Amino acid sequence: MTAHTQEAGIQELERTWLEEAIGLATTSVANGGGPFGALVAKGREVVALGNNQVTATLDPTAHAEVSAMRAACKQLGSFSLEGCVLVTSCEPCPMCLSSALWARVDRIVFAADRDDAAVAGFDDRKFYDLFEKRPASMWPMSIERLDLANRTAPFDAWLAKPDRIDY
Repeated sequence: MTAHTQEAGIQELERTWLEEAIGLATTSVANGGGPFGALVAKGREVVALGNNQVTATLDPTAHAEVSAMRAACKQLGSFSLEGCVLVTSCEPCPMCLSSALWARVDRIVFAADRDDAAVAGFDDRKFYDLFEKRPASMWPMSIERLDLANRTAPFDAWLAKPDRIDY
């Protein structure tokens, strides 16, 4: 297998995982959670899943990414997620990004971005502004957005949900 073929295979796998994260986020909305889903993968295997449970658990840190990383650490028996990829339905907020840094995640892949989230009422741009002084090229991990056609499906479900708890 050539390096190019291997890289194409990884990109396809990441797209599959991203579809799964979007599905988790959409299901989360239907089950009373927020419109965010994430998973942690190591090698070619999914280690753990997470969805947003902020209002369900009354825990402001229960974001999908943090939930997935907590579950992955337990599954792997380590506080370090070196060698892992965090795949998330939406660009990680600064708290989740900081958590991924602490966990030593190798790479982050996401679909919807902060502007998509703002349209659905999740405007964290004032928090992102605190982190904008350091360009992404200087971060110790790769952070990449993959544009999927259904990237806003969780937010669409959220906005259509009449009994949602806005926060």
